[in-house]
Amino acid sequence: MGFSHNTATITTADGHPVNTTDGHHIRVFGEPAPQGSKRHVGHGIMVESSKKVKPWREAVKYATLTAQPDENTPLNGAVAVMISFYLRRPQGHYGTGRNAGQLRPSAPEYPAVRPDIDKLIRSTLDALGDANTFTDDSRVVNLLALKHYATITEPSGADIVVREL
Repeated sequence: MGFSHNTATITTADGHPVNTTDGHHIRVFGEPAPQGSKRHVGHGIMVESSKKVKPWREAVKYATLTAQPDENTPLNGAVAVMISFYLRRPQGHYGTGRNAGQLRPSAPEYPAVRPDIDKLIRSTLDALGDANTFTDDSRVVNLLALKHYATITEPSGADIVVREL
């Protein structure tokens, strides 16, 4: 898994490609979850509407802390982030009987369905901040995010590259 550098690259404001081989490479296993809206439960307490966002953010934080260098100094300059999300395919995309495990010809190539990519980005960037990857997510000045379907042999999750510019 990872970014196909033939189809997706991060560039600087003046169009020069960013070298992603020098950044922090993070592989997160789990089901990507969107950062949705919060709801008020009384006495000024707000809780996440989605029960899936907390496990996703914890998975991102754990993977980030595991992958980061020992010094764990947050990036304080301008940051480029590439995130490739891998979502589980619905069971209806696969055949049945002797065709079980094979994609149906009608199965879409891309997950142009919920969750929204902007909300996936929000939950993931917040978790990267919680893991002390950068001082604040406002440091992200260049962002590339992709949604793919995971395959039967590749689990759902995300590949993340974070690089100071």
